[in-house]
Amino acid sequence: MLGRVFLARVIEPGDETGGRWVRERGAVEVARRLRDGGRALPGVSEKRWAGLCARARGADPHRDLAVARAAGARFVTPGTAEWPGQLDDLGDARPLGLWVRGGPSLRMWALRSVAVVGARACTEYGAHMAATLAAGLAERGWVVVSGGAYGVDGAAHRGALGAGGATTAVLACGVDRPYPPGHTALITRIAEQGLVVGELPPGDHPTPSRFILRNRVIAALTRGTVVVEAAYRSGSLVTARAARRLGRHVMGVPGPATSALSAGVHELLRGDAVLVGDAAEVVELVGAMGELPPERRGPVLPTDLLEPRTRHVLAGLPARGTASAAEVARRAQTTQDDAIARLYELRALGYVERHGDGWKLTRQAMISVRGGRSPC
Repeated sequence: MLGRVFLARVIEPGDETGGRWVRERGAVEVARRLRDGGRALPGVSEKRWAGLCARARGADPHRDLAVARAAGARFVTPGTAEWPGQLDDLGDARPLGLWVRGGPSLRMWALRSVAVVGARACTEYGAHMAATLAAGLAERGWVVVSGGAYGVDGAAHRGALGAGGATTAVLACGVDRPYPPGHTALITRIAEQGLVVGELPPGDHPTPSRFILRNRVIAALTRGTVVVEAAYRSGSLVTARAARRLGRHVMGVPGPATSALSAGVHELLRGDAVLVGDAAEVVELVGAMGELPPERRGPVLPTDLLEPRTRHVLAGLPARGTASAAEVARRAQTTQDDAIARLYELRALGYVERHGDGWKLTRQAMISVRGGRSPC
């Protein structure tokens, strides 16, 4: 573990060359070679090796572990009971280890988790959809994973917390250093009620490249990724593409066709992403067999309960004025006797009334018939 803590301070997240060294030689041997500063390991230039060795001279795993303990964090490494096995799908880009704040088991929570990501500068619609989706997932027993950022990420975390559910924030910095600063209270609450996770050692700051590399952890950790609002260059699309490469489900929440913030989501949906509108549709994809959303249909109108041939007779009456039984029978394509019998049935139900030798629709029937028509 000390070797991996040491390397986490020296090697950048997602460095496949460093990951290959660890896989082939072991963390202890790689740490020793970097600390000694001898001949470069294969796959790097002399200049880069010198830079890594310079970093290694300032690394102190005992100090990092002490700082982490003071912040209530622990270091979880591959092969231990708490390590989520699905992170191994990243191959040599797998994290050397993860710093974790919070009481629950990271491995157990990751088994039933969904990522909800999207634009930082989201609209009210995006924030509403992210919070509603997260709350619905949390109520169904799913862990909501996001990046702790402004916009969709923050809305997703708050939605899950507000529903009394579970949420995990995967940071692009040290877990003892909440980022962005404006979310310090939110990330502190997540650490108390859920989990805060990061690859970088205590005190390390985020950079643009670290945000991008962090997204592969979100994608690998979860059963699927839902993107809520994303422009063409949004970092959340990196998460979606990583999820696709790893064989995870990729989902998108559509927005207005004219919204630039939804253009990236729509591009995903034009590919192989699945359109979702609520938590039930997300669970249908990522959940167990048989976890299906309820059947969707419009409201049931009173006339829907009529026998089909009776509805045909009702439809044979004009919208205004009266019609004889013979005219109704002709329009309903039935006999006059059958039309009369059904007209009396409709009168008993309050849909028609008789005027002399003619029949006409009642006000109740007009409202019911109009209710079933499209406003277009």
